[in-house]
Amino acid sequence: MRLVLISDTHRRHSRLVLPAGDVLVHAGDATSMGTVPEIAEWNEWLGRQPHRRKVVIAGNHDWLFEREPALARSLLSQATYLEDAGVEIDGVRFWGSPWQPRFFRWAFNLERGAELKAKWDLIPAGTDVLITHGPPRGVLDRTWHGDEAGCEELAAAVTRVRPRLHVFGHIHEAYGRVDRDGTVFVNAASCDGREKLVHAPVVVDL
Repeated sequence: MRLVLISDTHRRHSRLVLPAGDVLVHAGDATSMGTVPEIAEWNEWLGRQPHRRKVVIAGNHDWLFEREPALARSLLSQATYLEDAGVEIDGVRFWGSPWQPRFFRWAFNLERGAELKAKWDLIPAGTDVLITHGPPRGVLDRTWHGDEAGCEELAAAVTRVRPRLHVFGHIHEAYGRVDRDGTVFVNAASCDGREKLVHAPVVVDL
């Protein structure tokens, strides 16, 4: 299975040149403010992509998925949306979750510690592809200021579950790939820290 990984496109996805693949994965922040027109636009773009399946989650900019989840999901007909939920495609088990350590006044914020641990405890054993918006602590999570912004509880969950692939974004400047302890970690943020579309989609074969 060939996966094409993107994240943090912030309404600039129409300018991406996507490689061919079986499953297109978007790890959140497709929009600027998560409005109805922005989600409808994203959905239309997803429908034009040739990948057989599309699997997406929300990010901290995608407000409608938190404020009016039923409406947001009804607008997203061209992809499988995951929010603390999973889907199996050709025997590969995906799990997606949008939560992150509190980040200003954006969507899907939770406090570090018990609140986030409760979400990550939902990730089932046997997950092959984990999709979260934010990174685990210490993996492709370093900001321009040198801080490790990732979630400690998520890092512990990844150690427990040991997915084959963990894809995320959120920290734009930490884009890249790391292979560690049997897991491929990808920060697939398409935009840089100034929200310019500079990073190429990442392809991973499972």
